[in-house]
Amino acid sequence: MKKIKLALIFGGQSSEHDVSCVSAKTVAGVLDKNKYEITYIGITKDGHWLLVEDPEHIADRGWEKTVVEAPDKESRDKALEKLPRAIISPDSSHNLIIRRESSFETRKLDVVFPVLHGLFGEDGTIQGLFEMAHIPYVGCGHLSSAVTMDKFFTKVIADDVGVVQARYVGVRSYETSDDHIDETVKRIEKERQYPVFVKPSCAGSSMGITKAHNREELIEGLKLAAEHDSKILVEESIKGREIECAVFGYGDNAFATGVGEIVAAAEFYDFDAKYNNADSKTILDPELPEGKLEEIREKAVKIYRACDCFGFARVDFFLENDTDRVVFNEINAIPGHTSISMYPMLMERAGHSMGEYVERLIEMACERHNY
Repeated sequence: MKKIKLALIFGGQSSEHDVSCVSAKTVAGVLDKNKYEITYIGITKDGHWLLVEDPEHIADRGWEKTVVEAPDKESRDKALEKLPRAIISPDSSHNLIIRRESSFETRKLDVVFPVLHGLFGEDGTIQGLFEMAHIPYVGCGHLSSAVTMDKFFTKVIADDVGVVQARYVGVRSYETSDDHIDETVKRIEKERQYPVFVKPSCAGSSMGITKAHNREELIEGLKLAAEHDSKILVEESIKGREIECAVFGYGDNAFATGVGEIVAAAEFYDFDAKYNNADSKTILDPELPEGKLEEIREKAVKIYRACDCFGFARVDFFLENDTDRVVFNEINAIPGHTSISMYPMLMERAGHSMGEYVERLIEMACERHNY
């Protein structure tokens, strides 16, 4: 049987580069090597596309070690020249260009699996490239990827379909400059009470997010968020349990799993608490008040469909203390697949092994493109 030519892409230019590599190694481990001819493509933080010939070094980033450890630009450029490159072309007749020093070859791809988190991977940009090249790809389309990555636009959609969410104030990065910061802070304080969460609109894995209890912390949080994105959300603080739900499929076939709860070791589930603090815990099938499990699952599918999601996504909520109000937080179009990631745990608990649902994701990608 002829093998399906699949490209697995990871790394990327976002702040979630390292997490992407770990997720990709996990996904690579369940791909059927008898069914797929796999090309592994790692994208460095500087945006260089490399052919990774030893998948064992995806997670530890050995594939980019000589580039990362180069002491200066000249050394880095020399290191890059020696490494094989793998670049996806928008030309539909030869999707993949492989360069080994002075030689070139082209390949046709059957399907792409982007295991990329954050900017330039989860935000519709690379999905647009795949569409230009007429390559079937796993996951949300370019529009749904863009709107789910951008918390501003996700909030607009959530409001439109009547899903309750935290109230917020929008800020542009230029409003955090020394010339504008006082006016910006006054505007926020007029509309919201402390504490508030300060979030970059398009960052993932809780990168650049802070909780501000006073004006000084708000200013620090705004300036940090501005380093990650040009749009910033300042949200009311919802005191409650953090609940996550996995959604799979598309259209009327989309379904939600059971839910999991995040018990953060820190005051909130920031990047460090998520990936570096062993005291943070995930609880599958937590006890919830009567009716709340179905309400969360219902709202997860509702927002998933409203955002035109395809394939898979993780939808996050708060269950507010005292009121038990279900409050939508955010949706992640390419959920993590690390050892602590909730999505694969929830799918496994629902009876869908990672090998099974990864295979189905690839099948759906080909179905969408009539492959």
